[in-house]
Amino acid sequence: MPHLLVVESWVGSMSRLLPRTLGEGGHHFTFLTRDLMHYLRGAPEGKDHPLLTARNVVTAPTNDIATLLPLVERLHGALAFDGVITSCDYYLPAVARIAARLGLPGPAPEAMENACRKDTTRQVLAAAGVPGPRFAVCADEADALAAATGIGYPVVVKPVDLCGGMLVRRADDGAQLAAACRALADFPVNARGQRRTPHILIEEYLPGPEVSVETVTFGGVTHVVGVTDKSVGRAPAFVETGHMFPADLPCGERAAAADAAVRAGAALGLDTVVAHTEIKLTADGPRVVEVNPRPAGNRITELVRHVTGIDLAAACADVALGRAPDLRRSDTGLRSAAIGFLVPEAAGTLASVEGADGVRDAAGVLEVQLAEAGRTVEAARSNNGYLGHVMAGDAAGLGARRHVEALLAGLHPRLVSA
Repeated sequence: MPHLLVVESWVGSMSRLLPRTLGEGGHHFTFLTRDLMHYLRGAPEGKDHPLLTARNVVTAPTNDIATLLPLVERLHGALAFDGVITSCDYYLPAVARIAARLGLPGPAPEAMENACRKDTTRQVLAAAGVPGPRFAVCADEADALAAATGIGYPVVVKPVDLCGGMLVRRADDGAQLAAACRALADFPVNARGQRRTPHILIEEYLPGPEVSVETVTFGGVTHVVGVTDKSVGRAPAFVETGHMFPADLPCGERAAAADAAVRAGAALGLDTVVAHTEIKLTADGPRVVEVNPRPAGNRITELVRHVTGIDLAAACADVALGRAPDLRRSDTGLRSAAIGFLVPEAAGTLASVEGADGVRDAAGVLEVQLAEAGRTVEAARSNNGYLGHVMAGDAAGLGARRHVEALLAGLHPRLVSA
């Protein structure tokens, strides 16, 4: 059986999907983490965490690459890994460097580092002529204010090294931009204890719908699995409120988005990766927003699997092992699948979610997951603040999104004052 080294993971759905996939594929894995309790705190009550299906759990300084590399080399000598993988954005560059150090399959470390830094990605894509927004990489608030004046409001203010929409804000004037910059300055360390790069990315605001392109690149060839649409809310933040696969687009727009994503991955030099590339469909054509060199989050991988039979988490494991992934489509009986998120708009303590039983019993429902009573709730400012989700499929056509939106309308979170 192949033996994979898994370096950290997300606490959410991918921390469950990846172990499930590895088990179904007949793989063993060793889990490497600096803080096992980070995951156990997120386990469902009364259930063992899926990451504990690992053959070994090893505590290691995963934030200190200089110490980590020789340690992993010694582990490899004792445990013999066939590949190395992570589902957490913050450890993708480390995994690429580990794979290179051990002579295992993986993307080039420089390509992965460039893809994981939003400012570097923007610079590489601009140099390659891949369409994107006008932008500026700024050292501080004063620099950002000057750049925004040159670009023209509204602008988008981004950290260069965070995920899940954290602290990404639209700014319509200097006061809003200054507030966004101060919020970034007040967040110097990410959720994994890594010190952040203080640069600020200022981008032209791009009007138009947003989609993502799901791809797998192996052996220098990129396979487009499909295009996913998304809805975004909670302005001036950019909180993803739902997705549908496949996107309901004309063939020409779908092809243009896919082409932009393929060009972006090639410009970055990405290979041996599953990628999730976000695209804005503007009046002037597709513009690349971000390239994420890992499987999509927010359970988009499950939407793809329900419609096509393609398991992108399994593809991620395959390419990490140096194997050509199985990307053959199968007839699943569904033409589309969608997910909608229950997004809190106020703060308080969750007392209940009314209407849940009716939603769970509705036709076409694939998943319902809701937060438990007693949870402390804040108004969502990123993709980390959901109160749950509903996923449903449509066997007849592209109606899954409408079905999910109708189901979500039947859910009513009841909050009490904190």
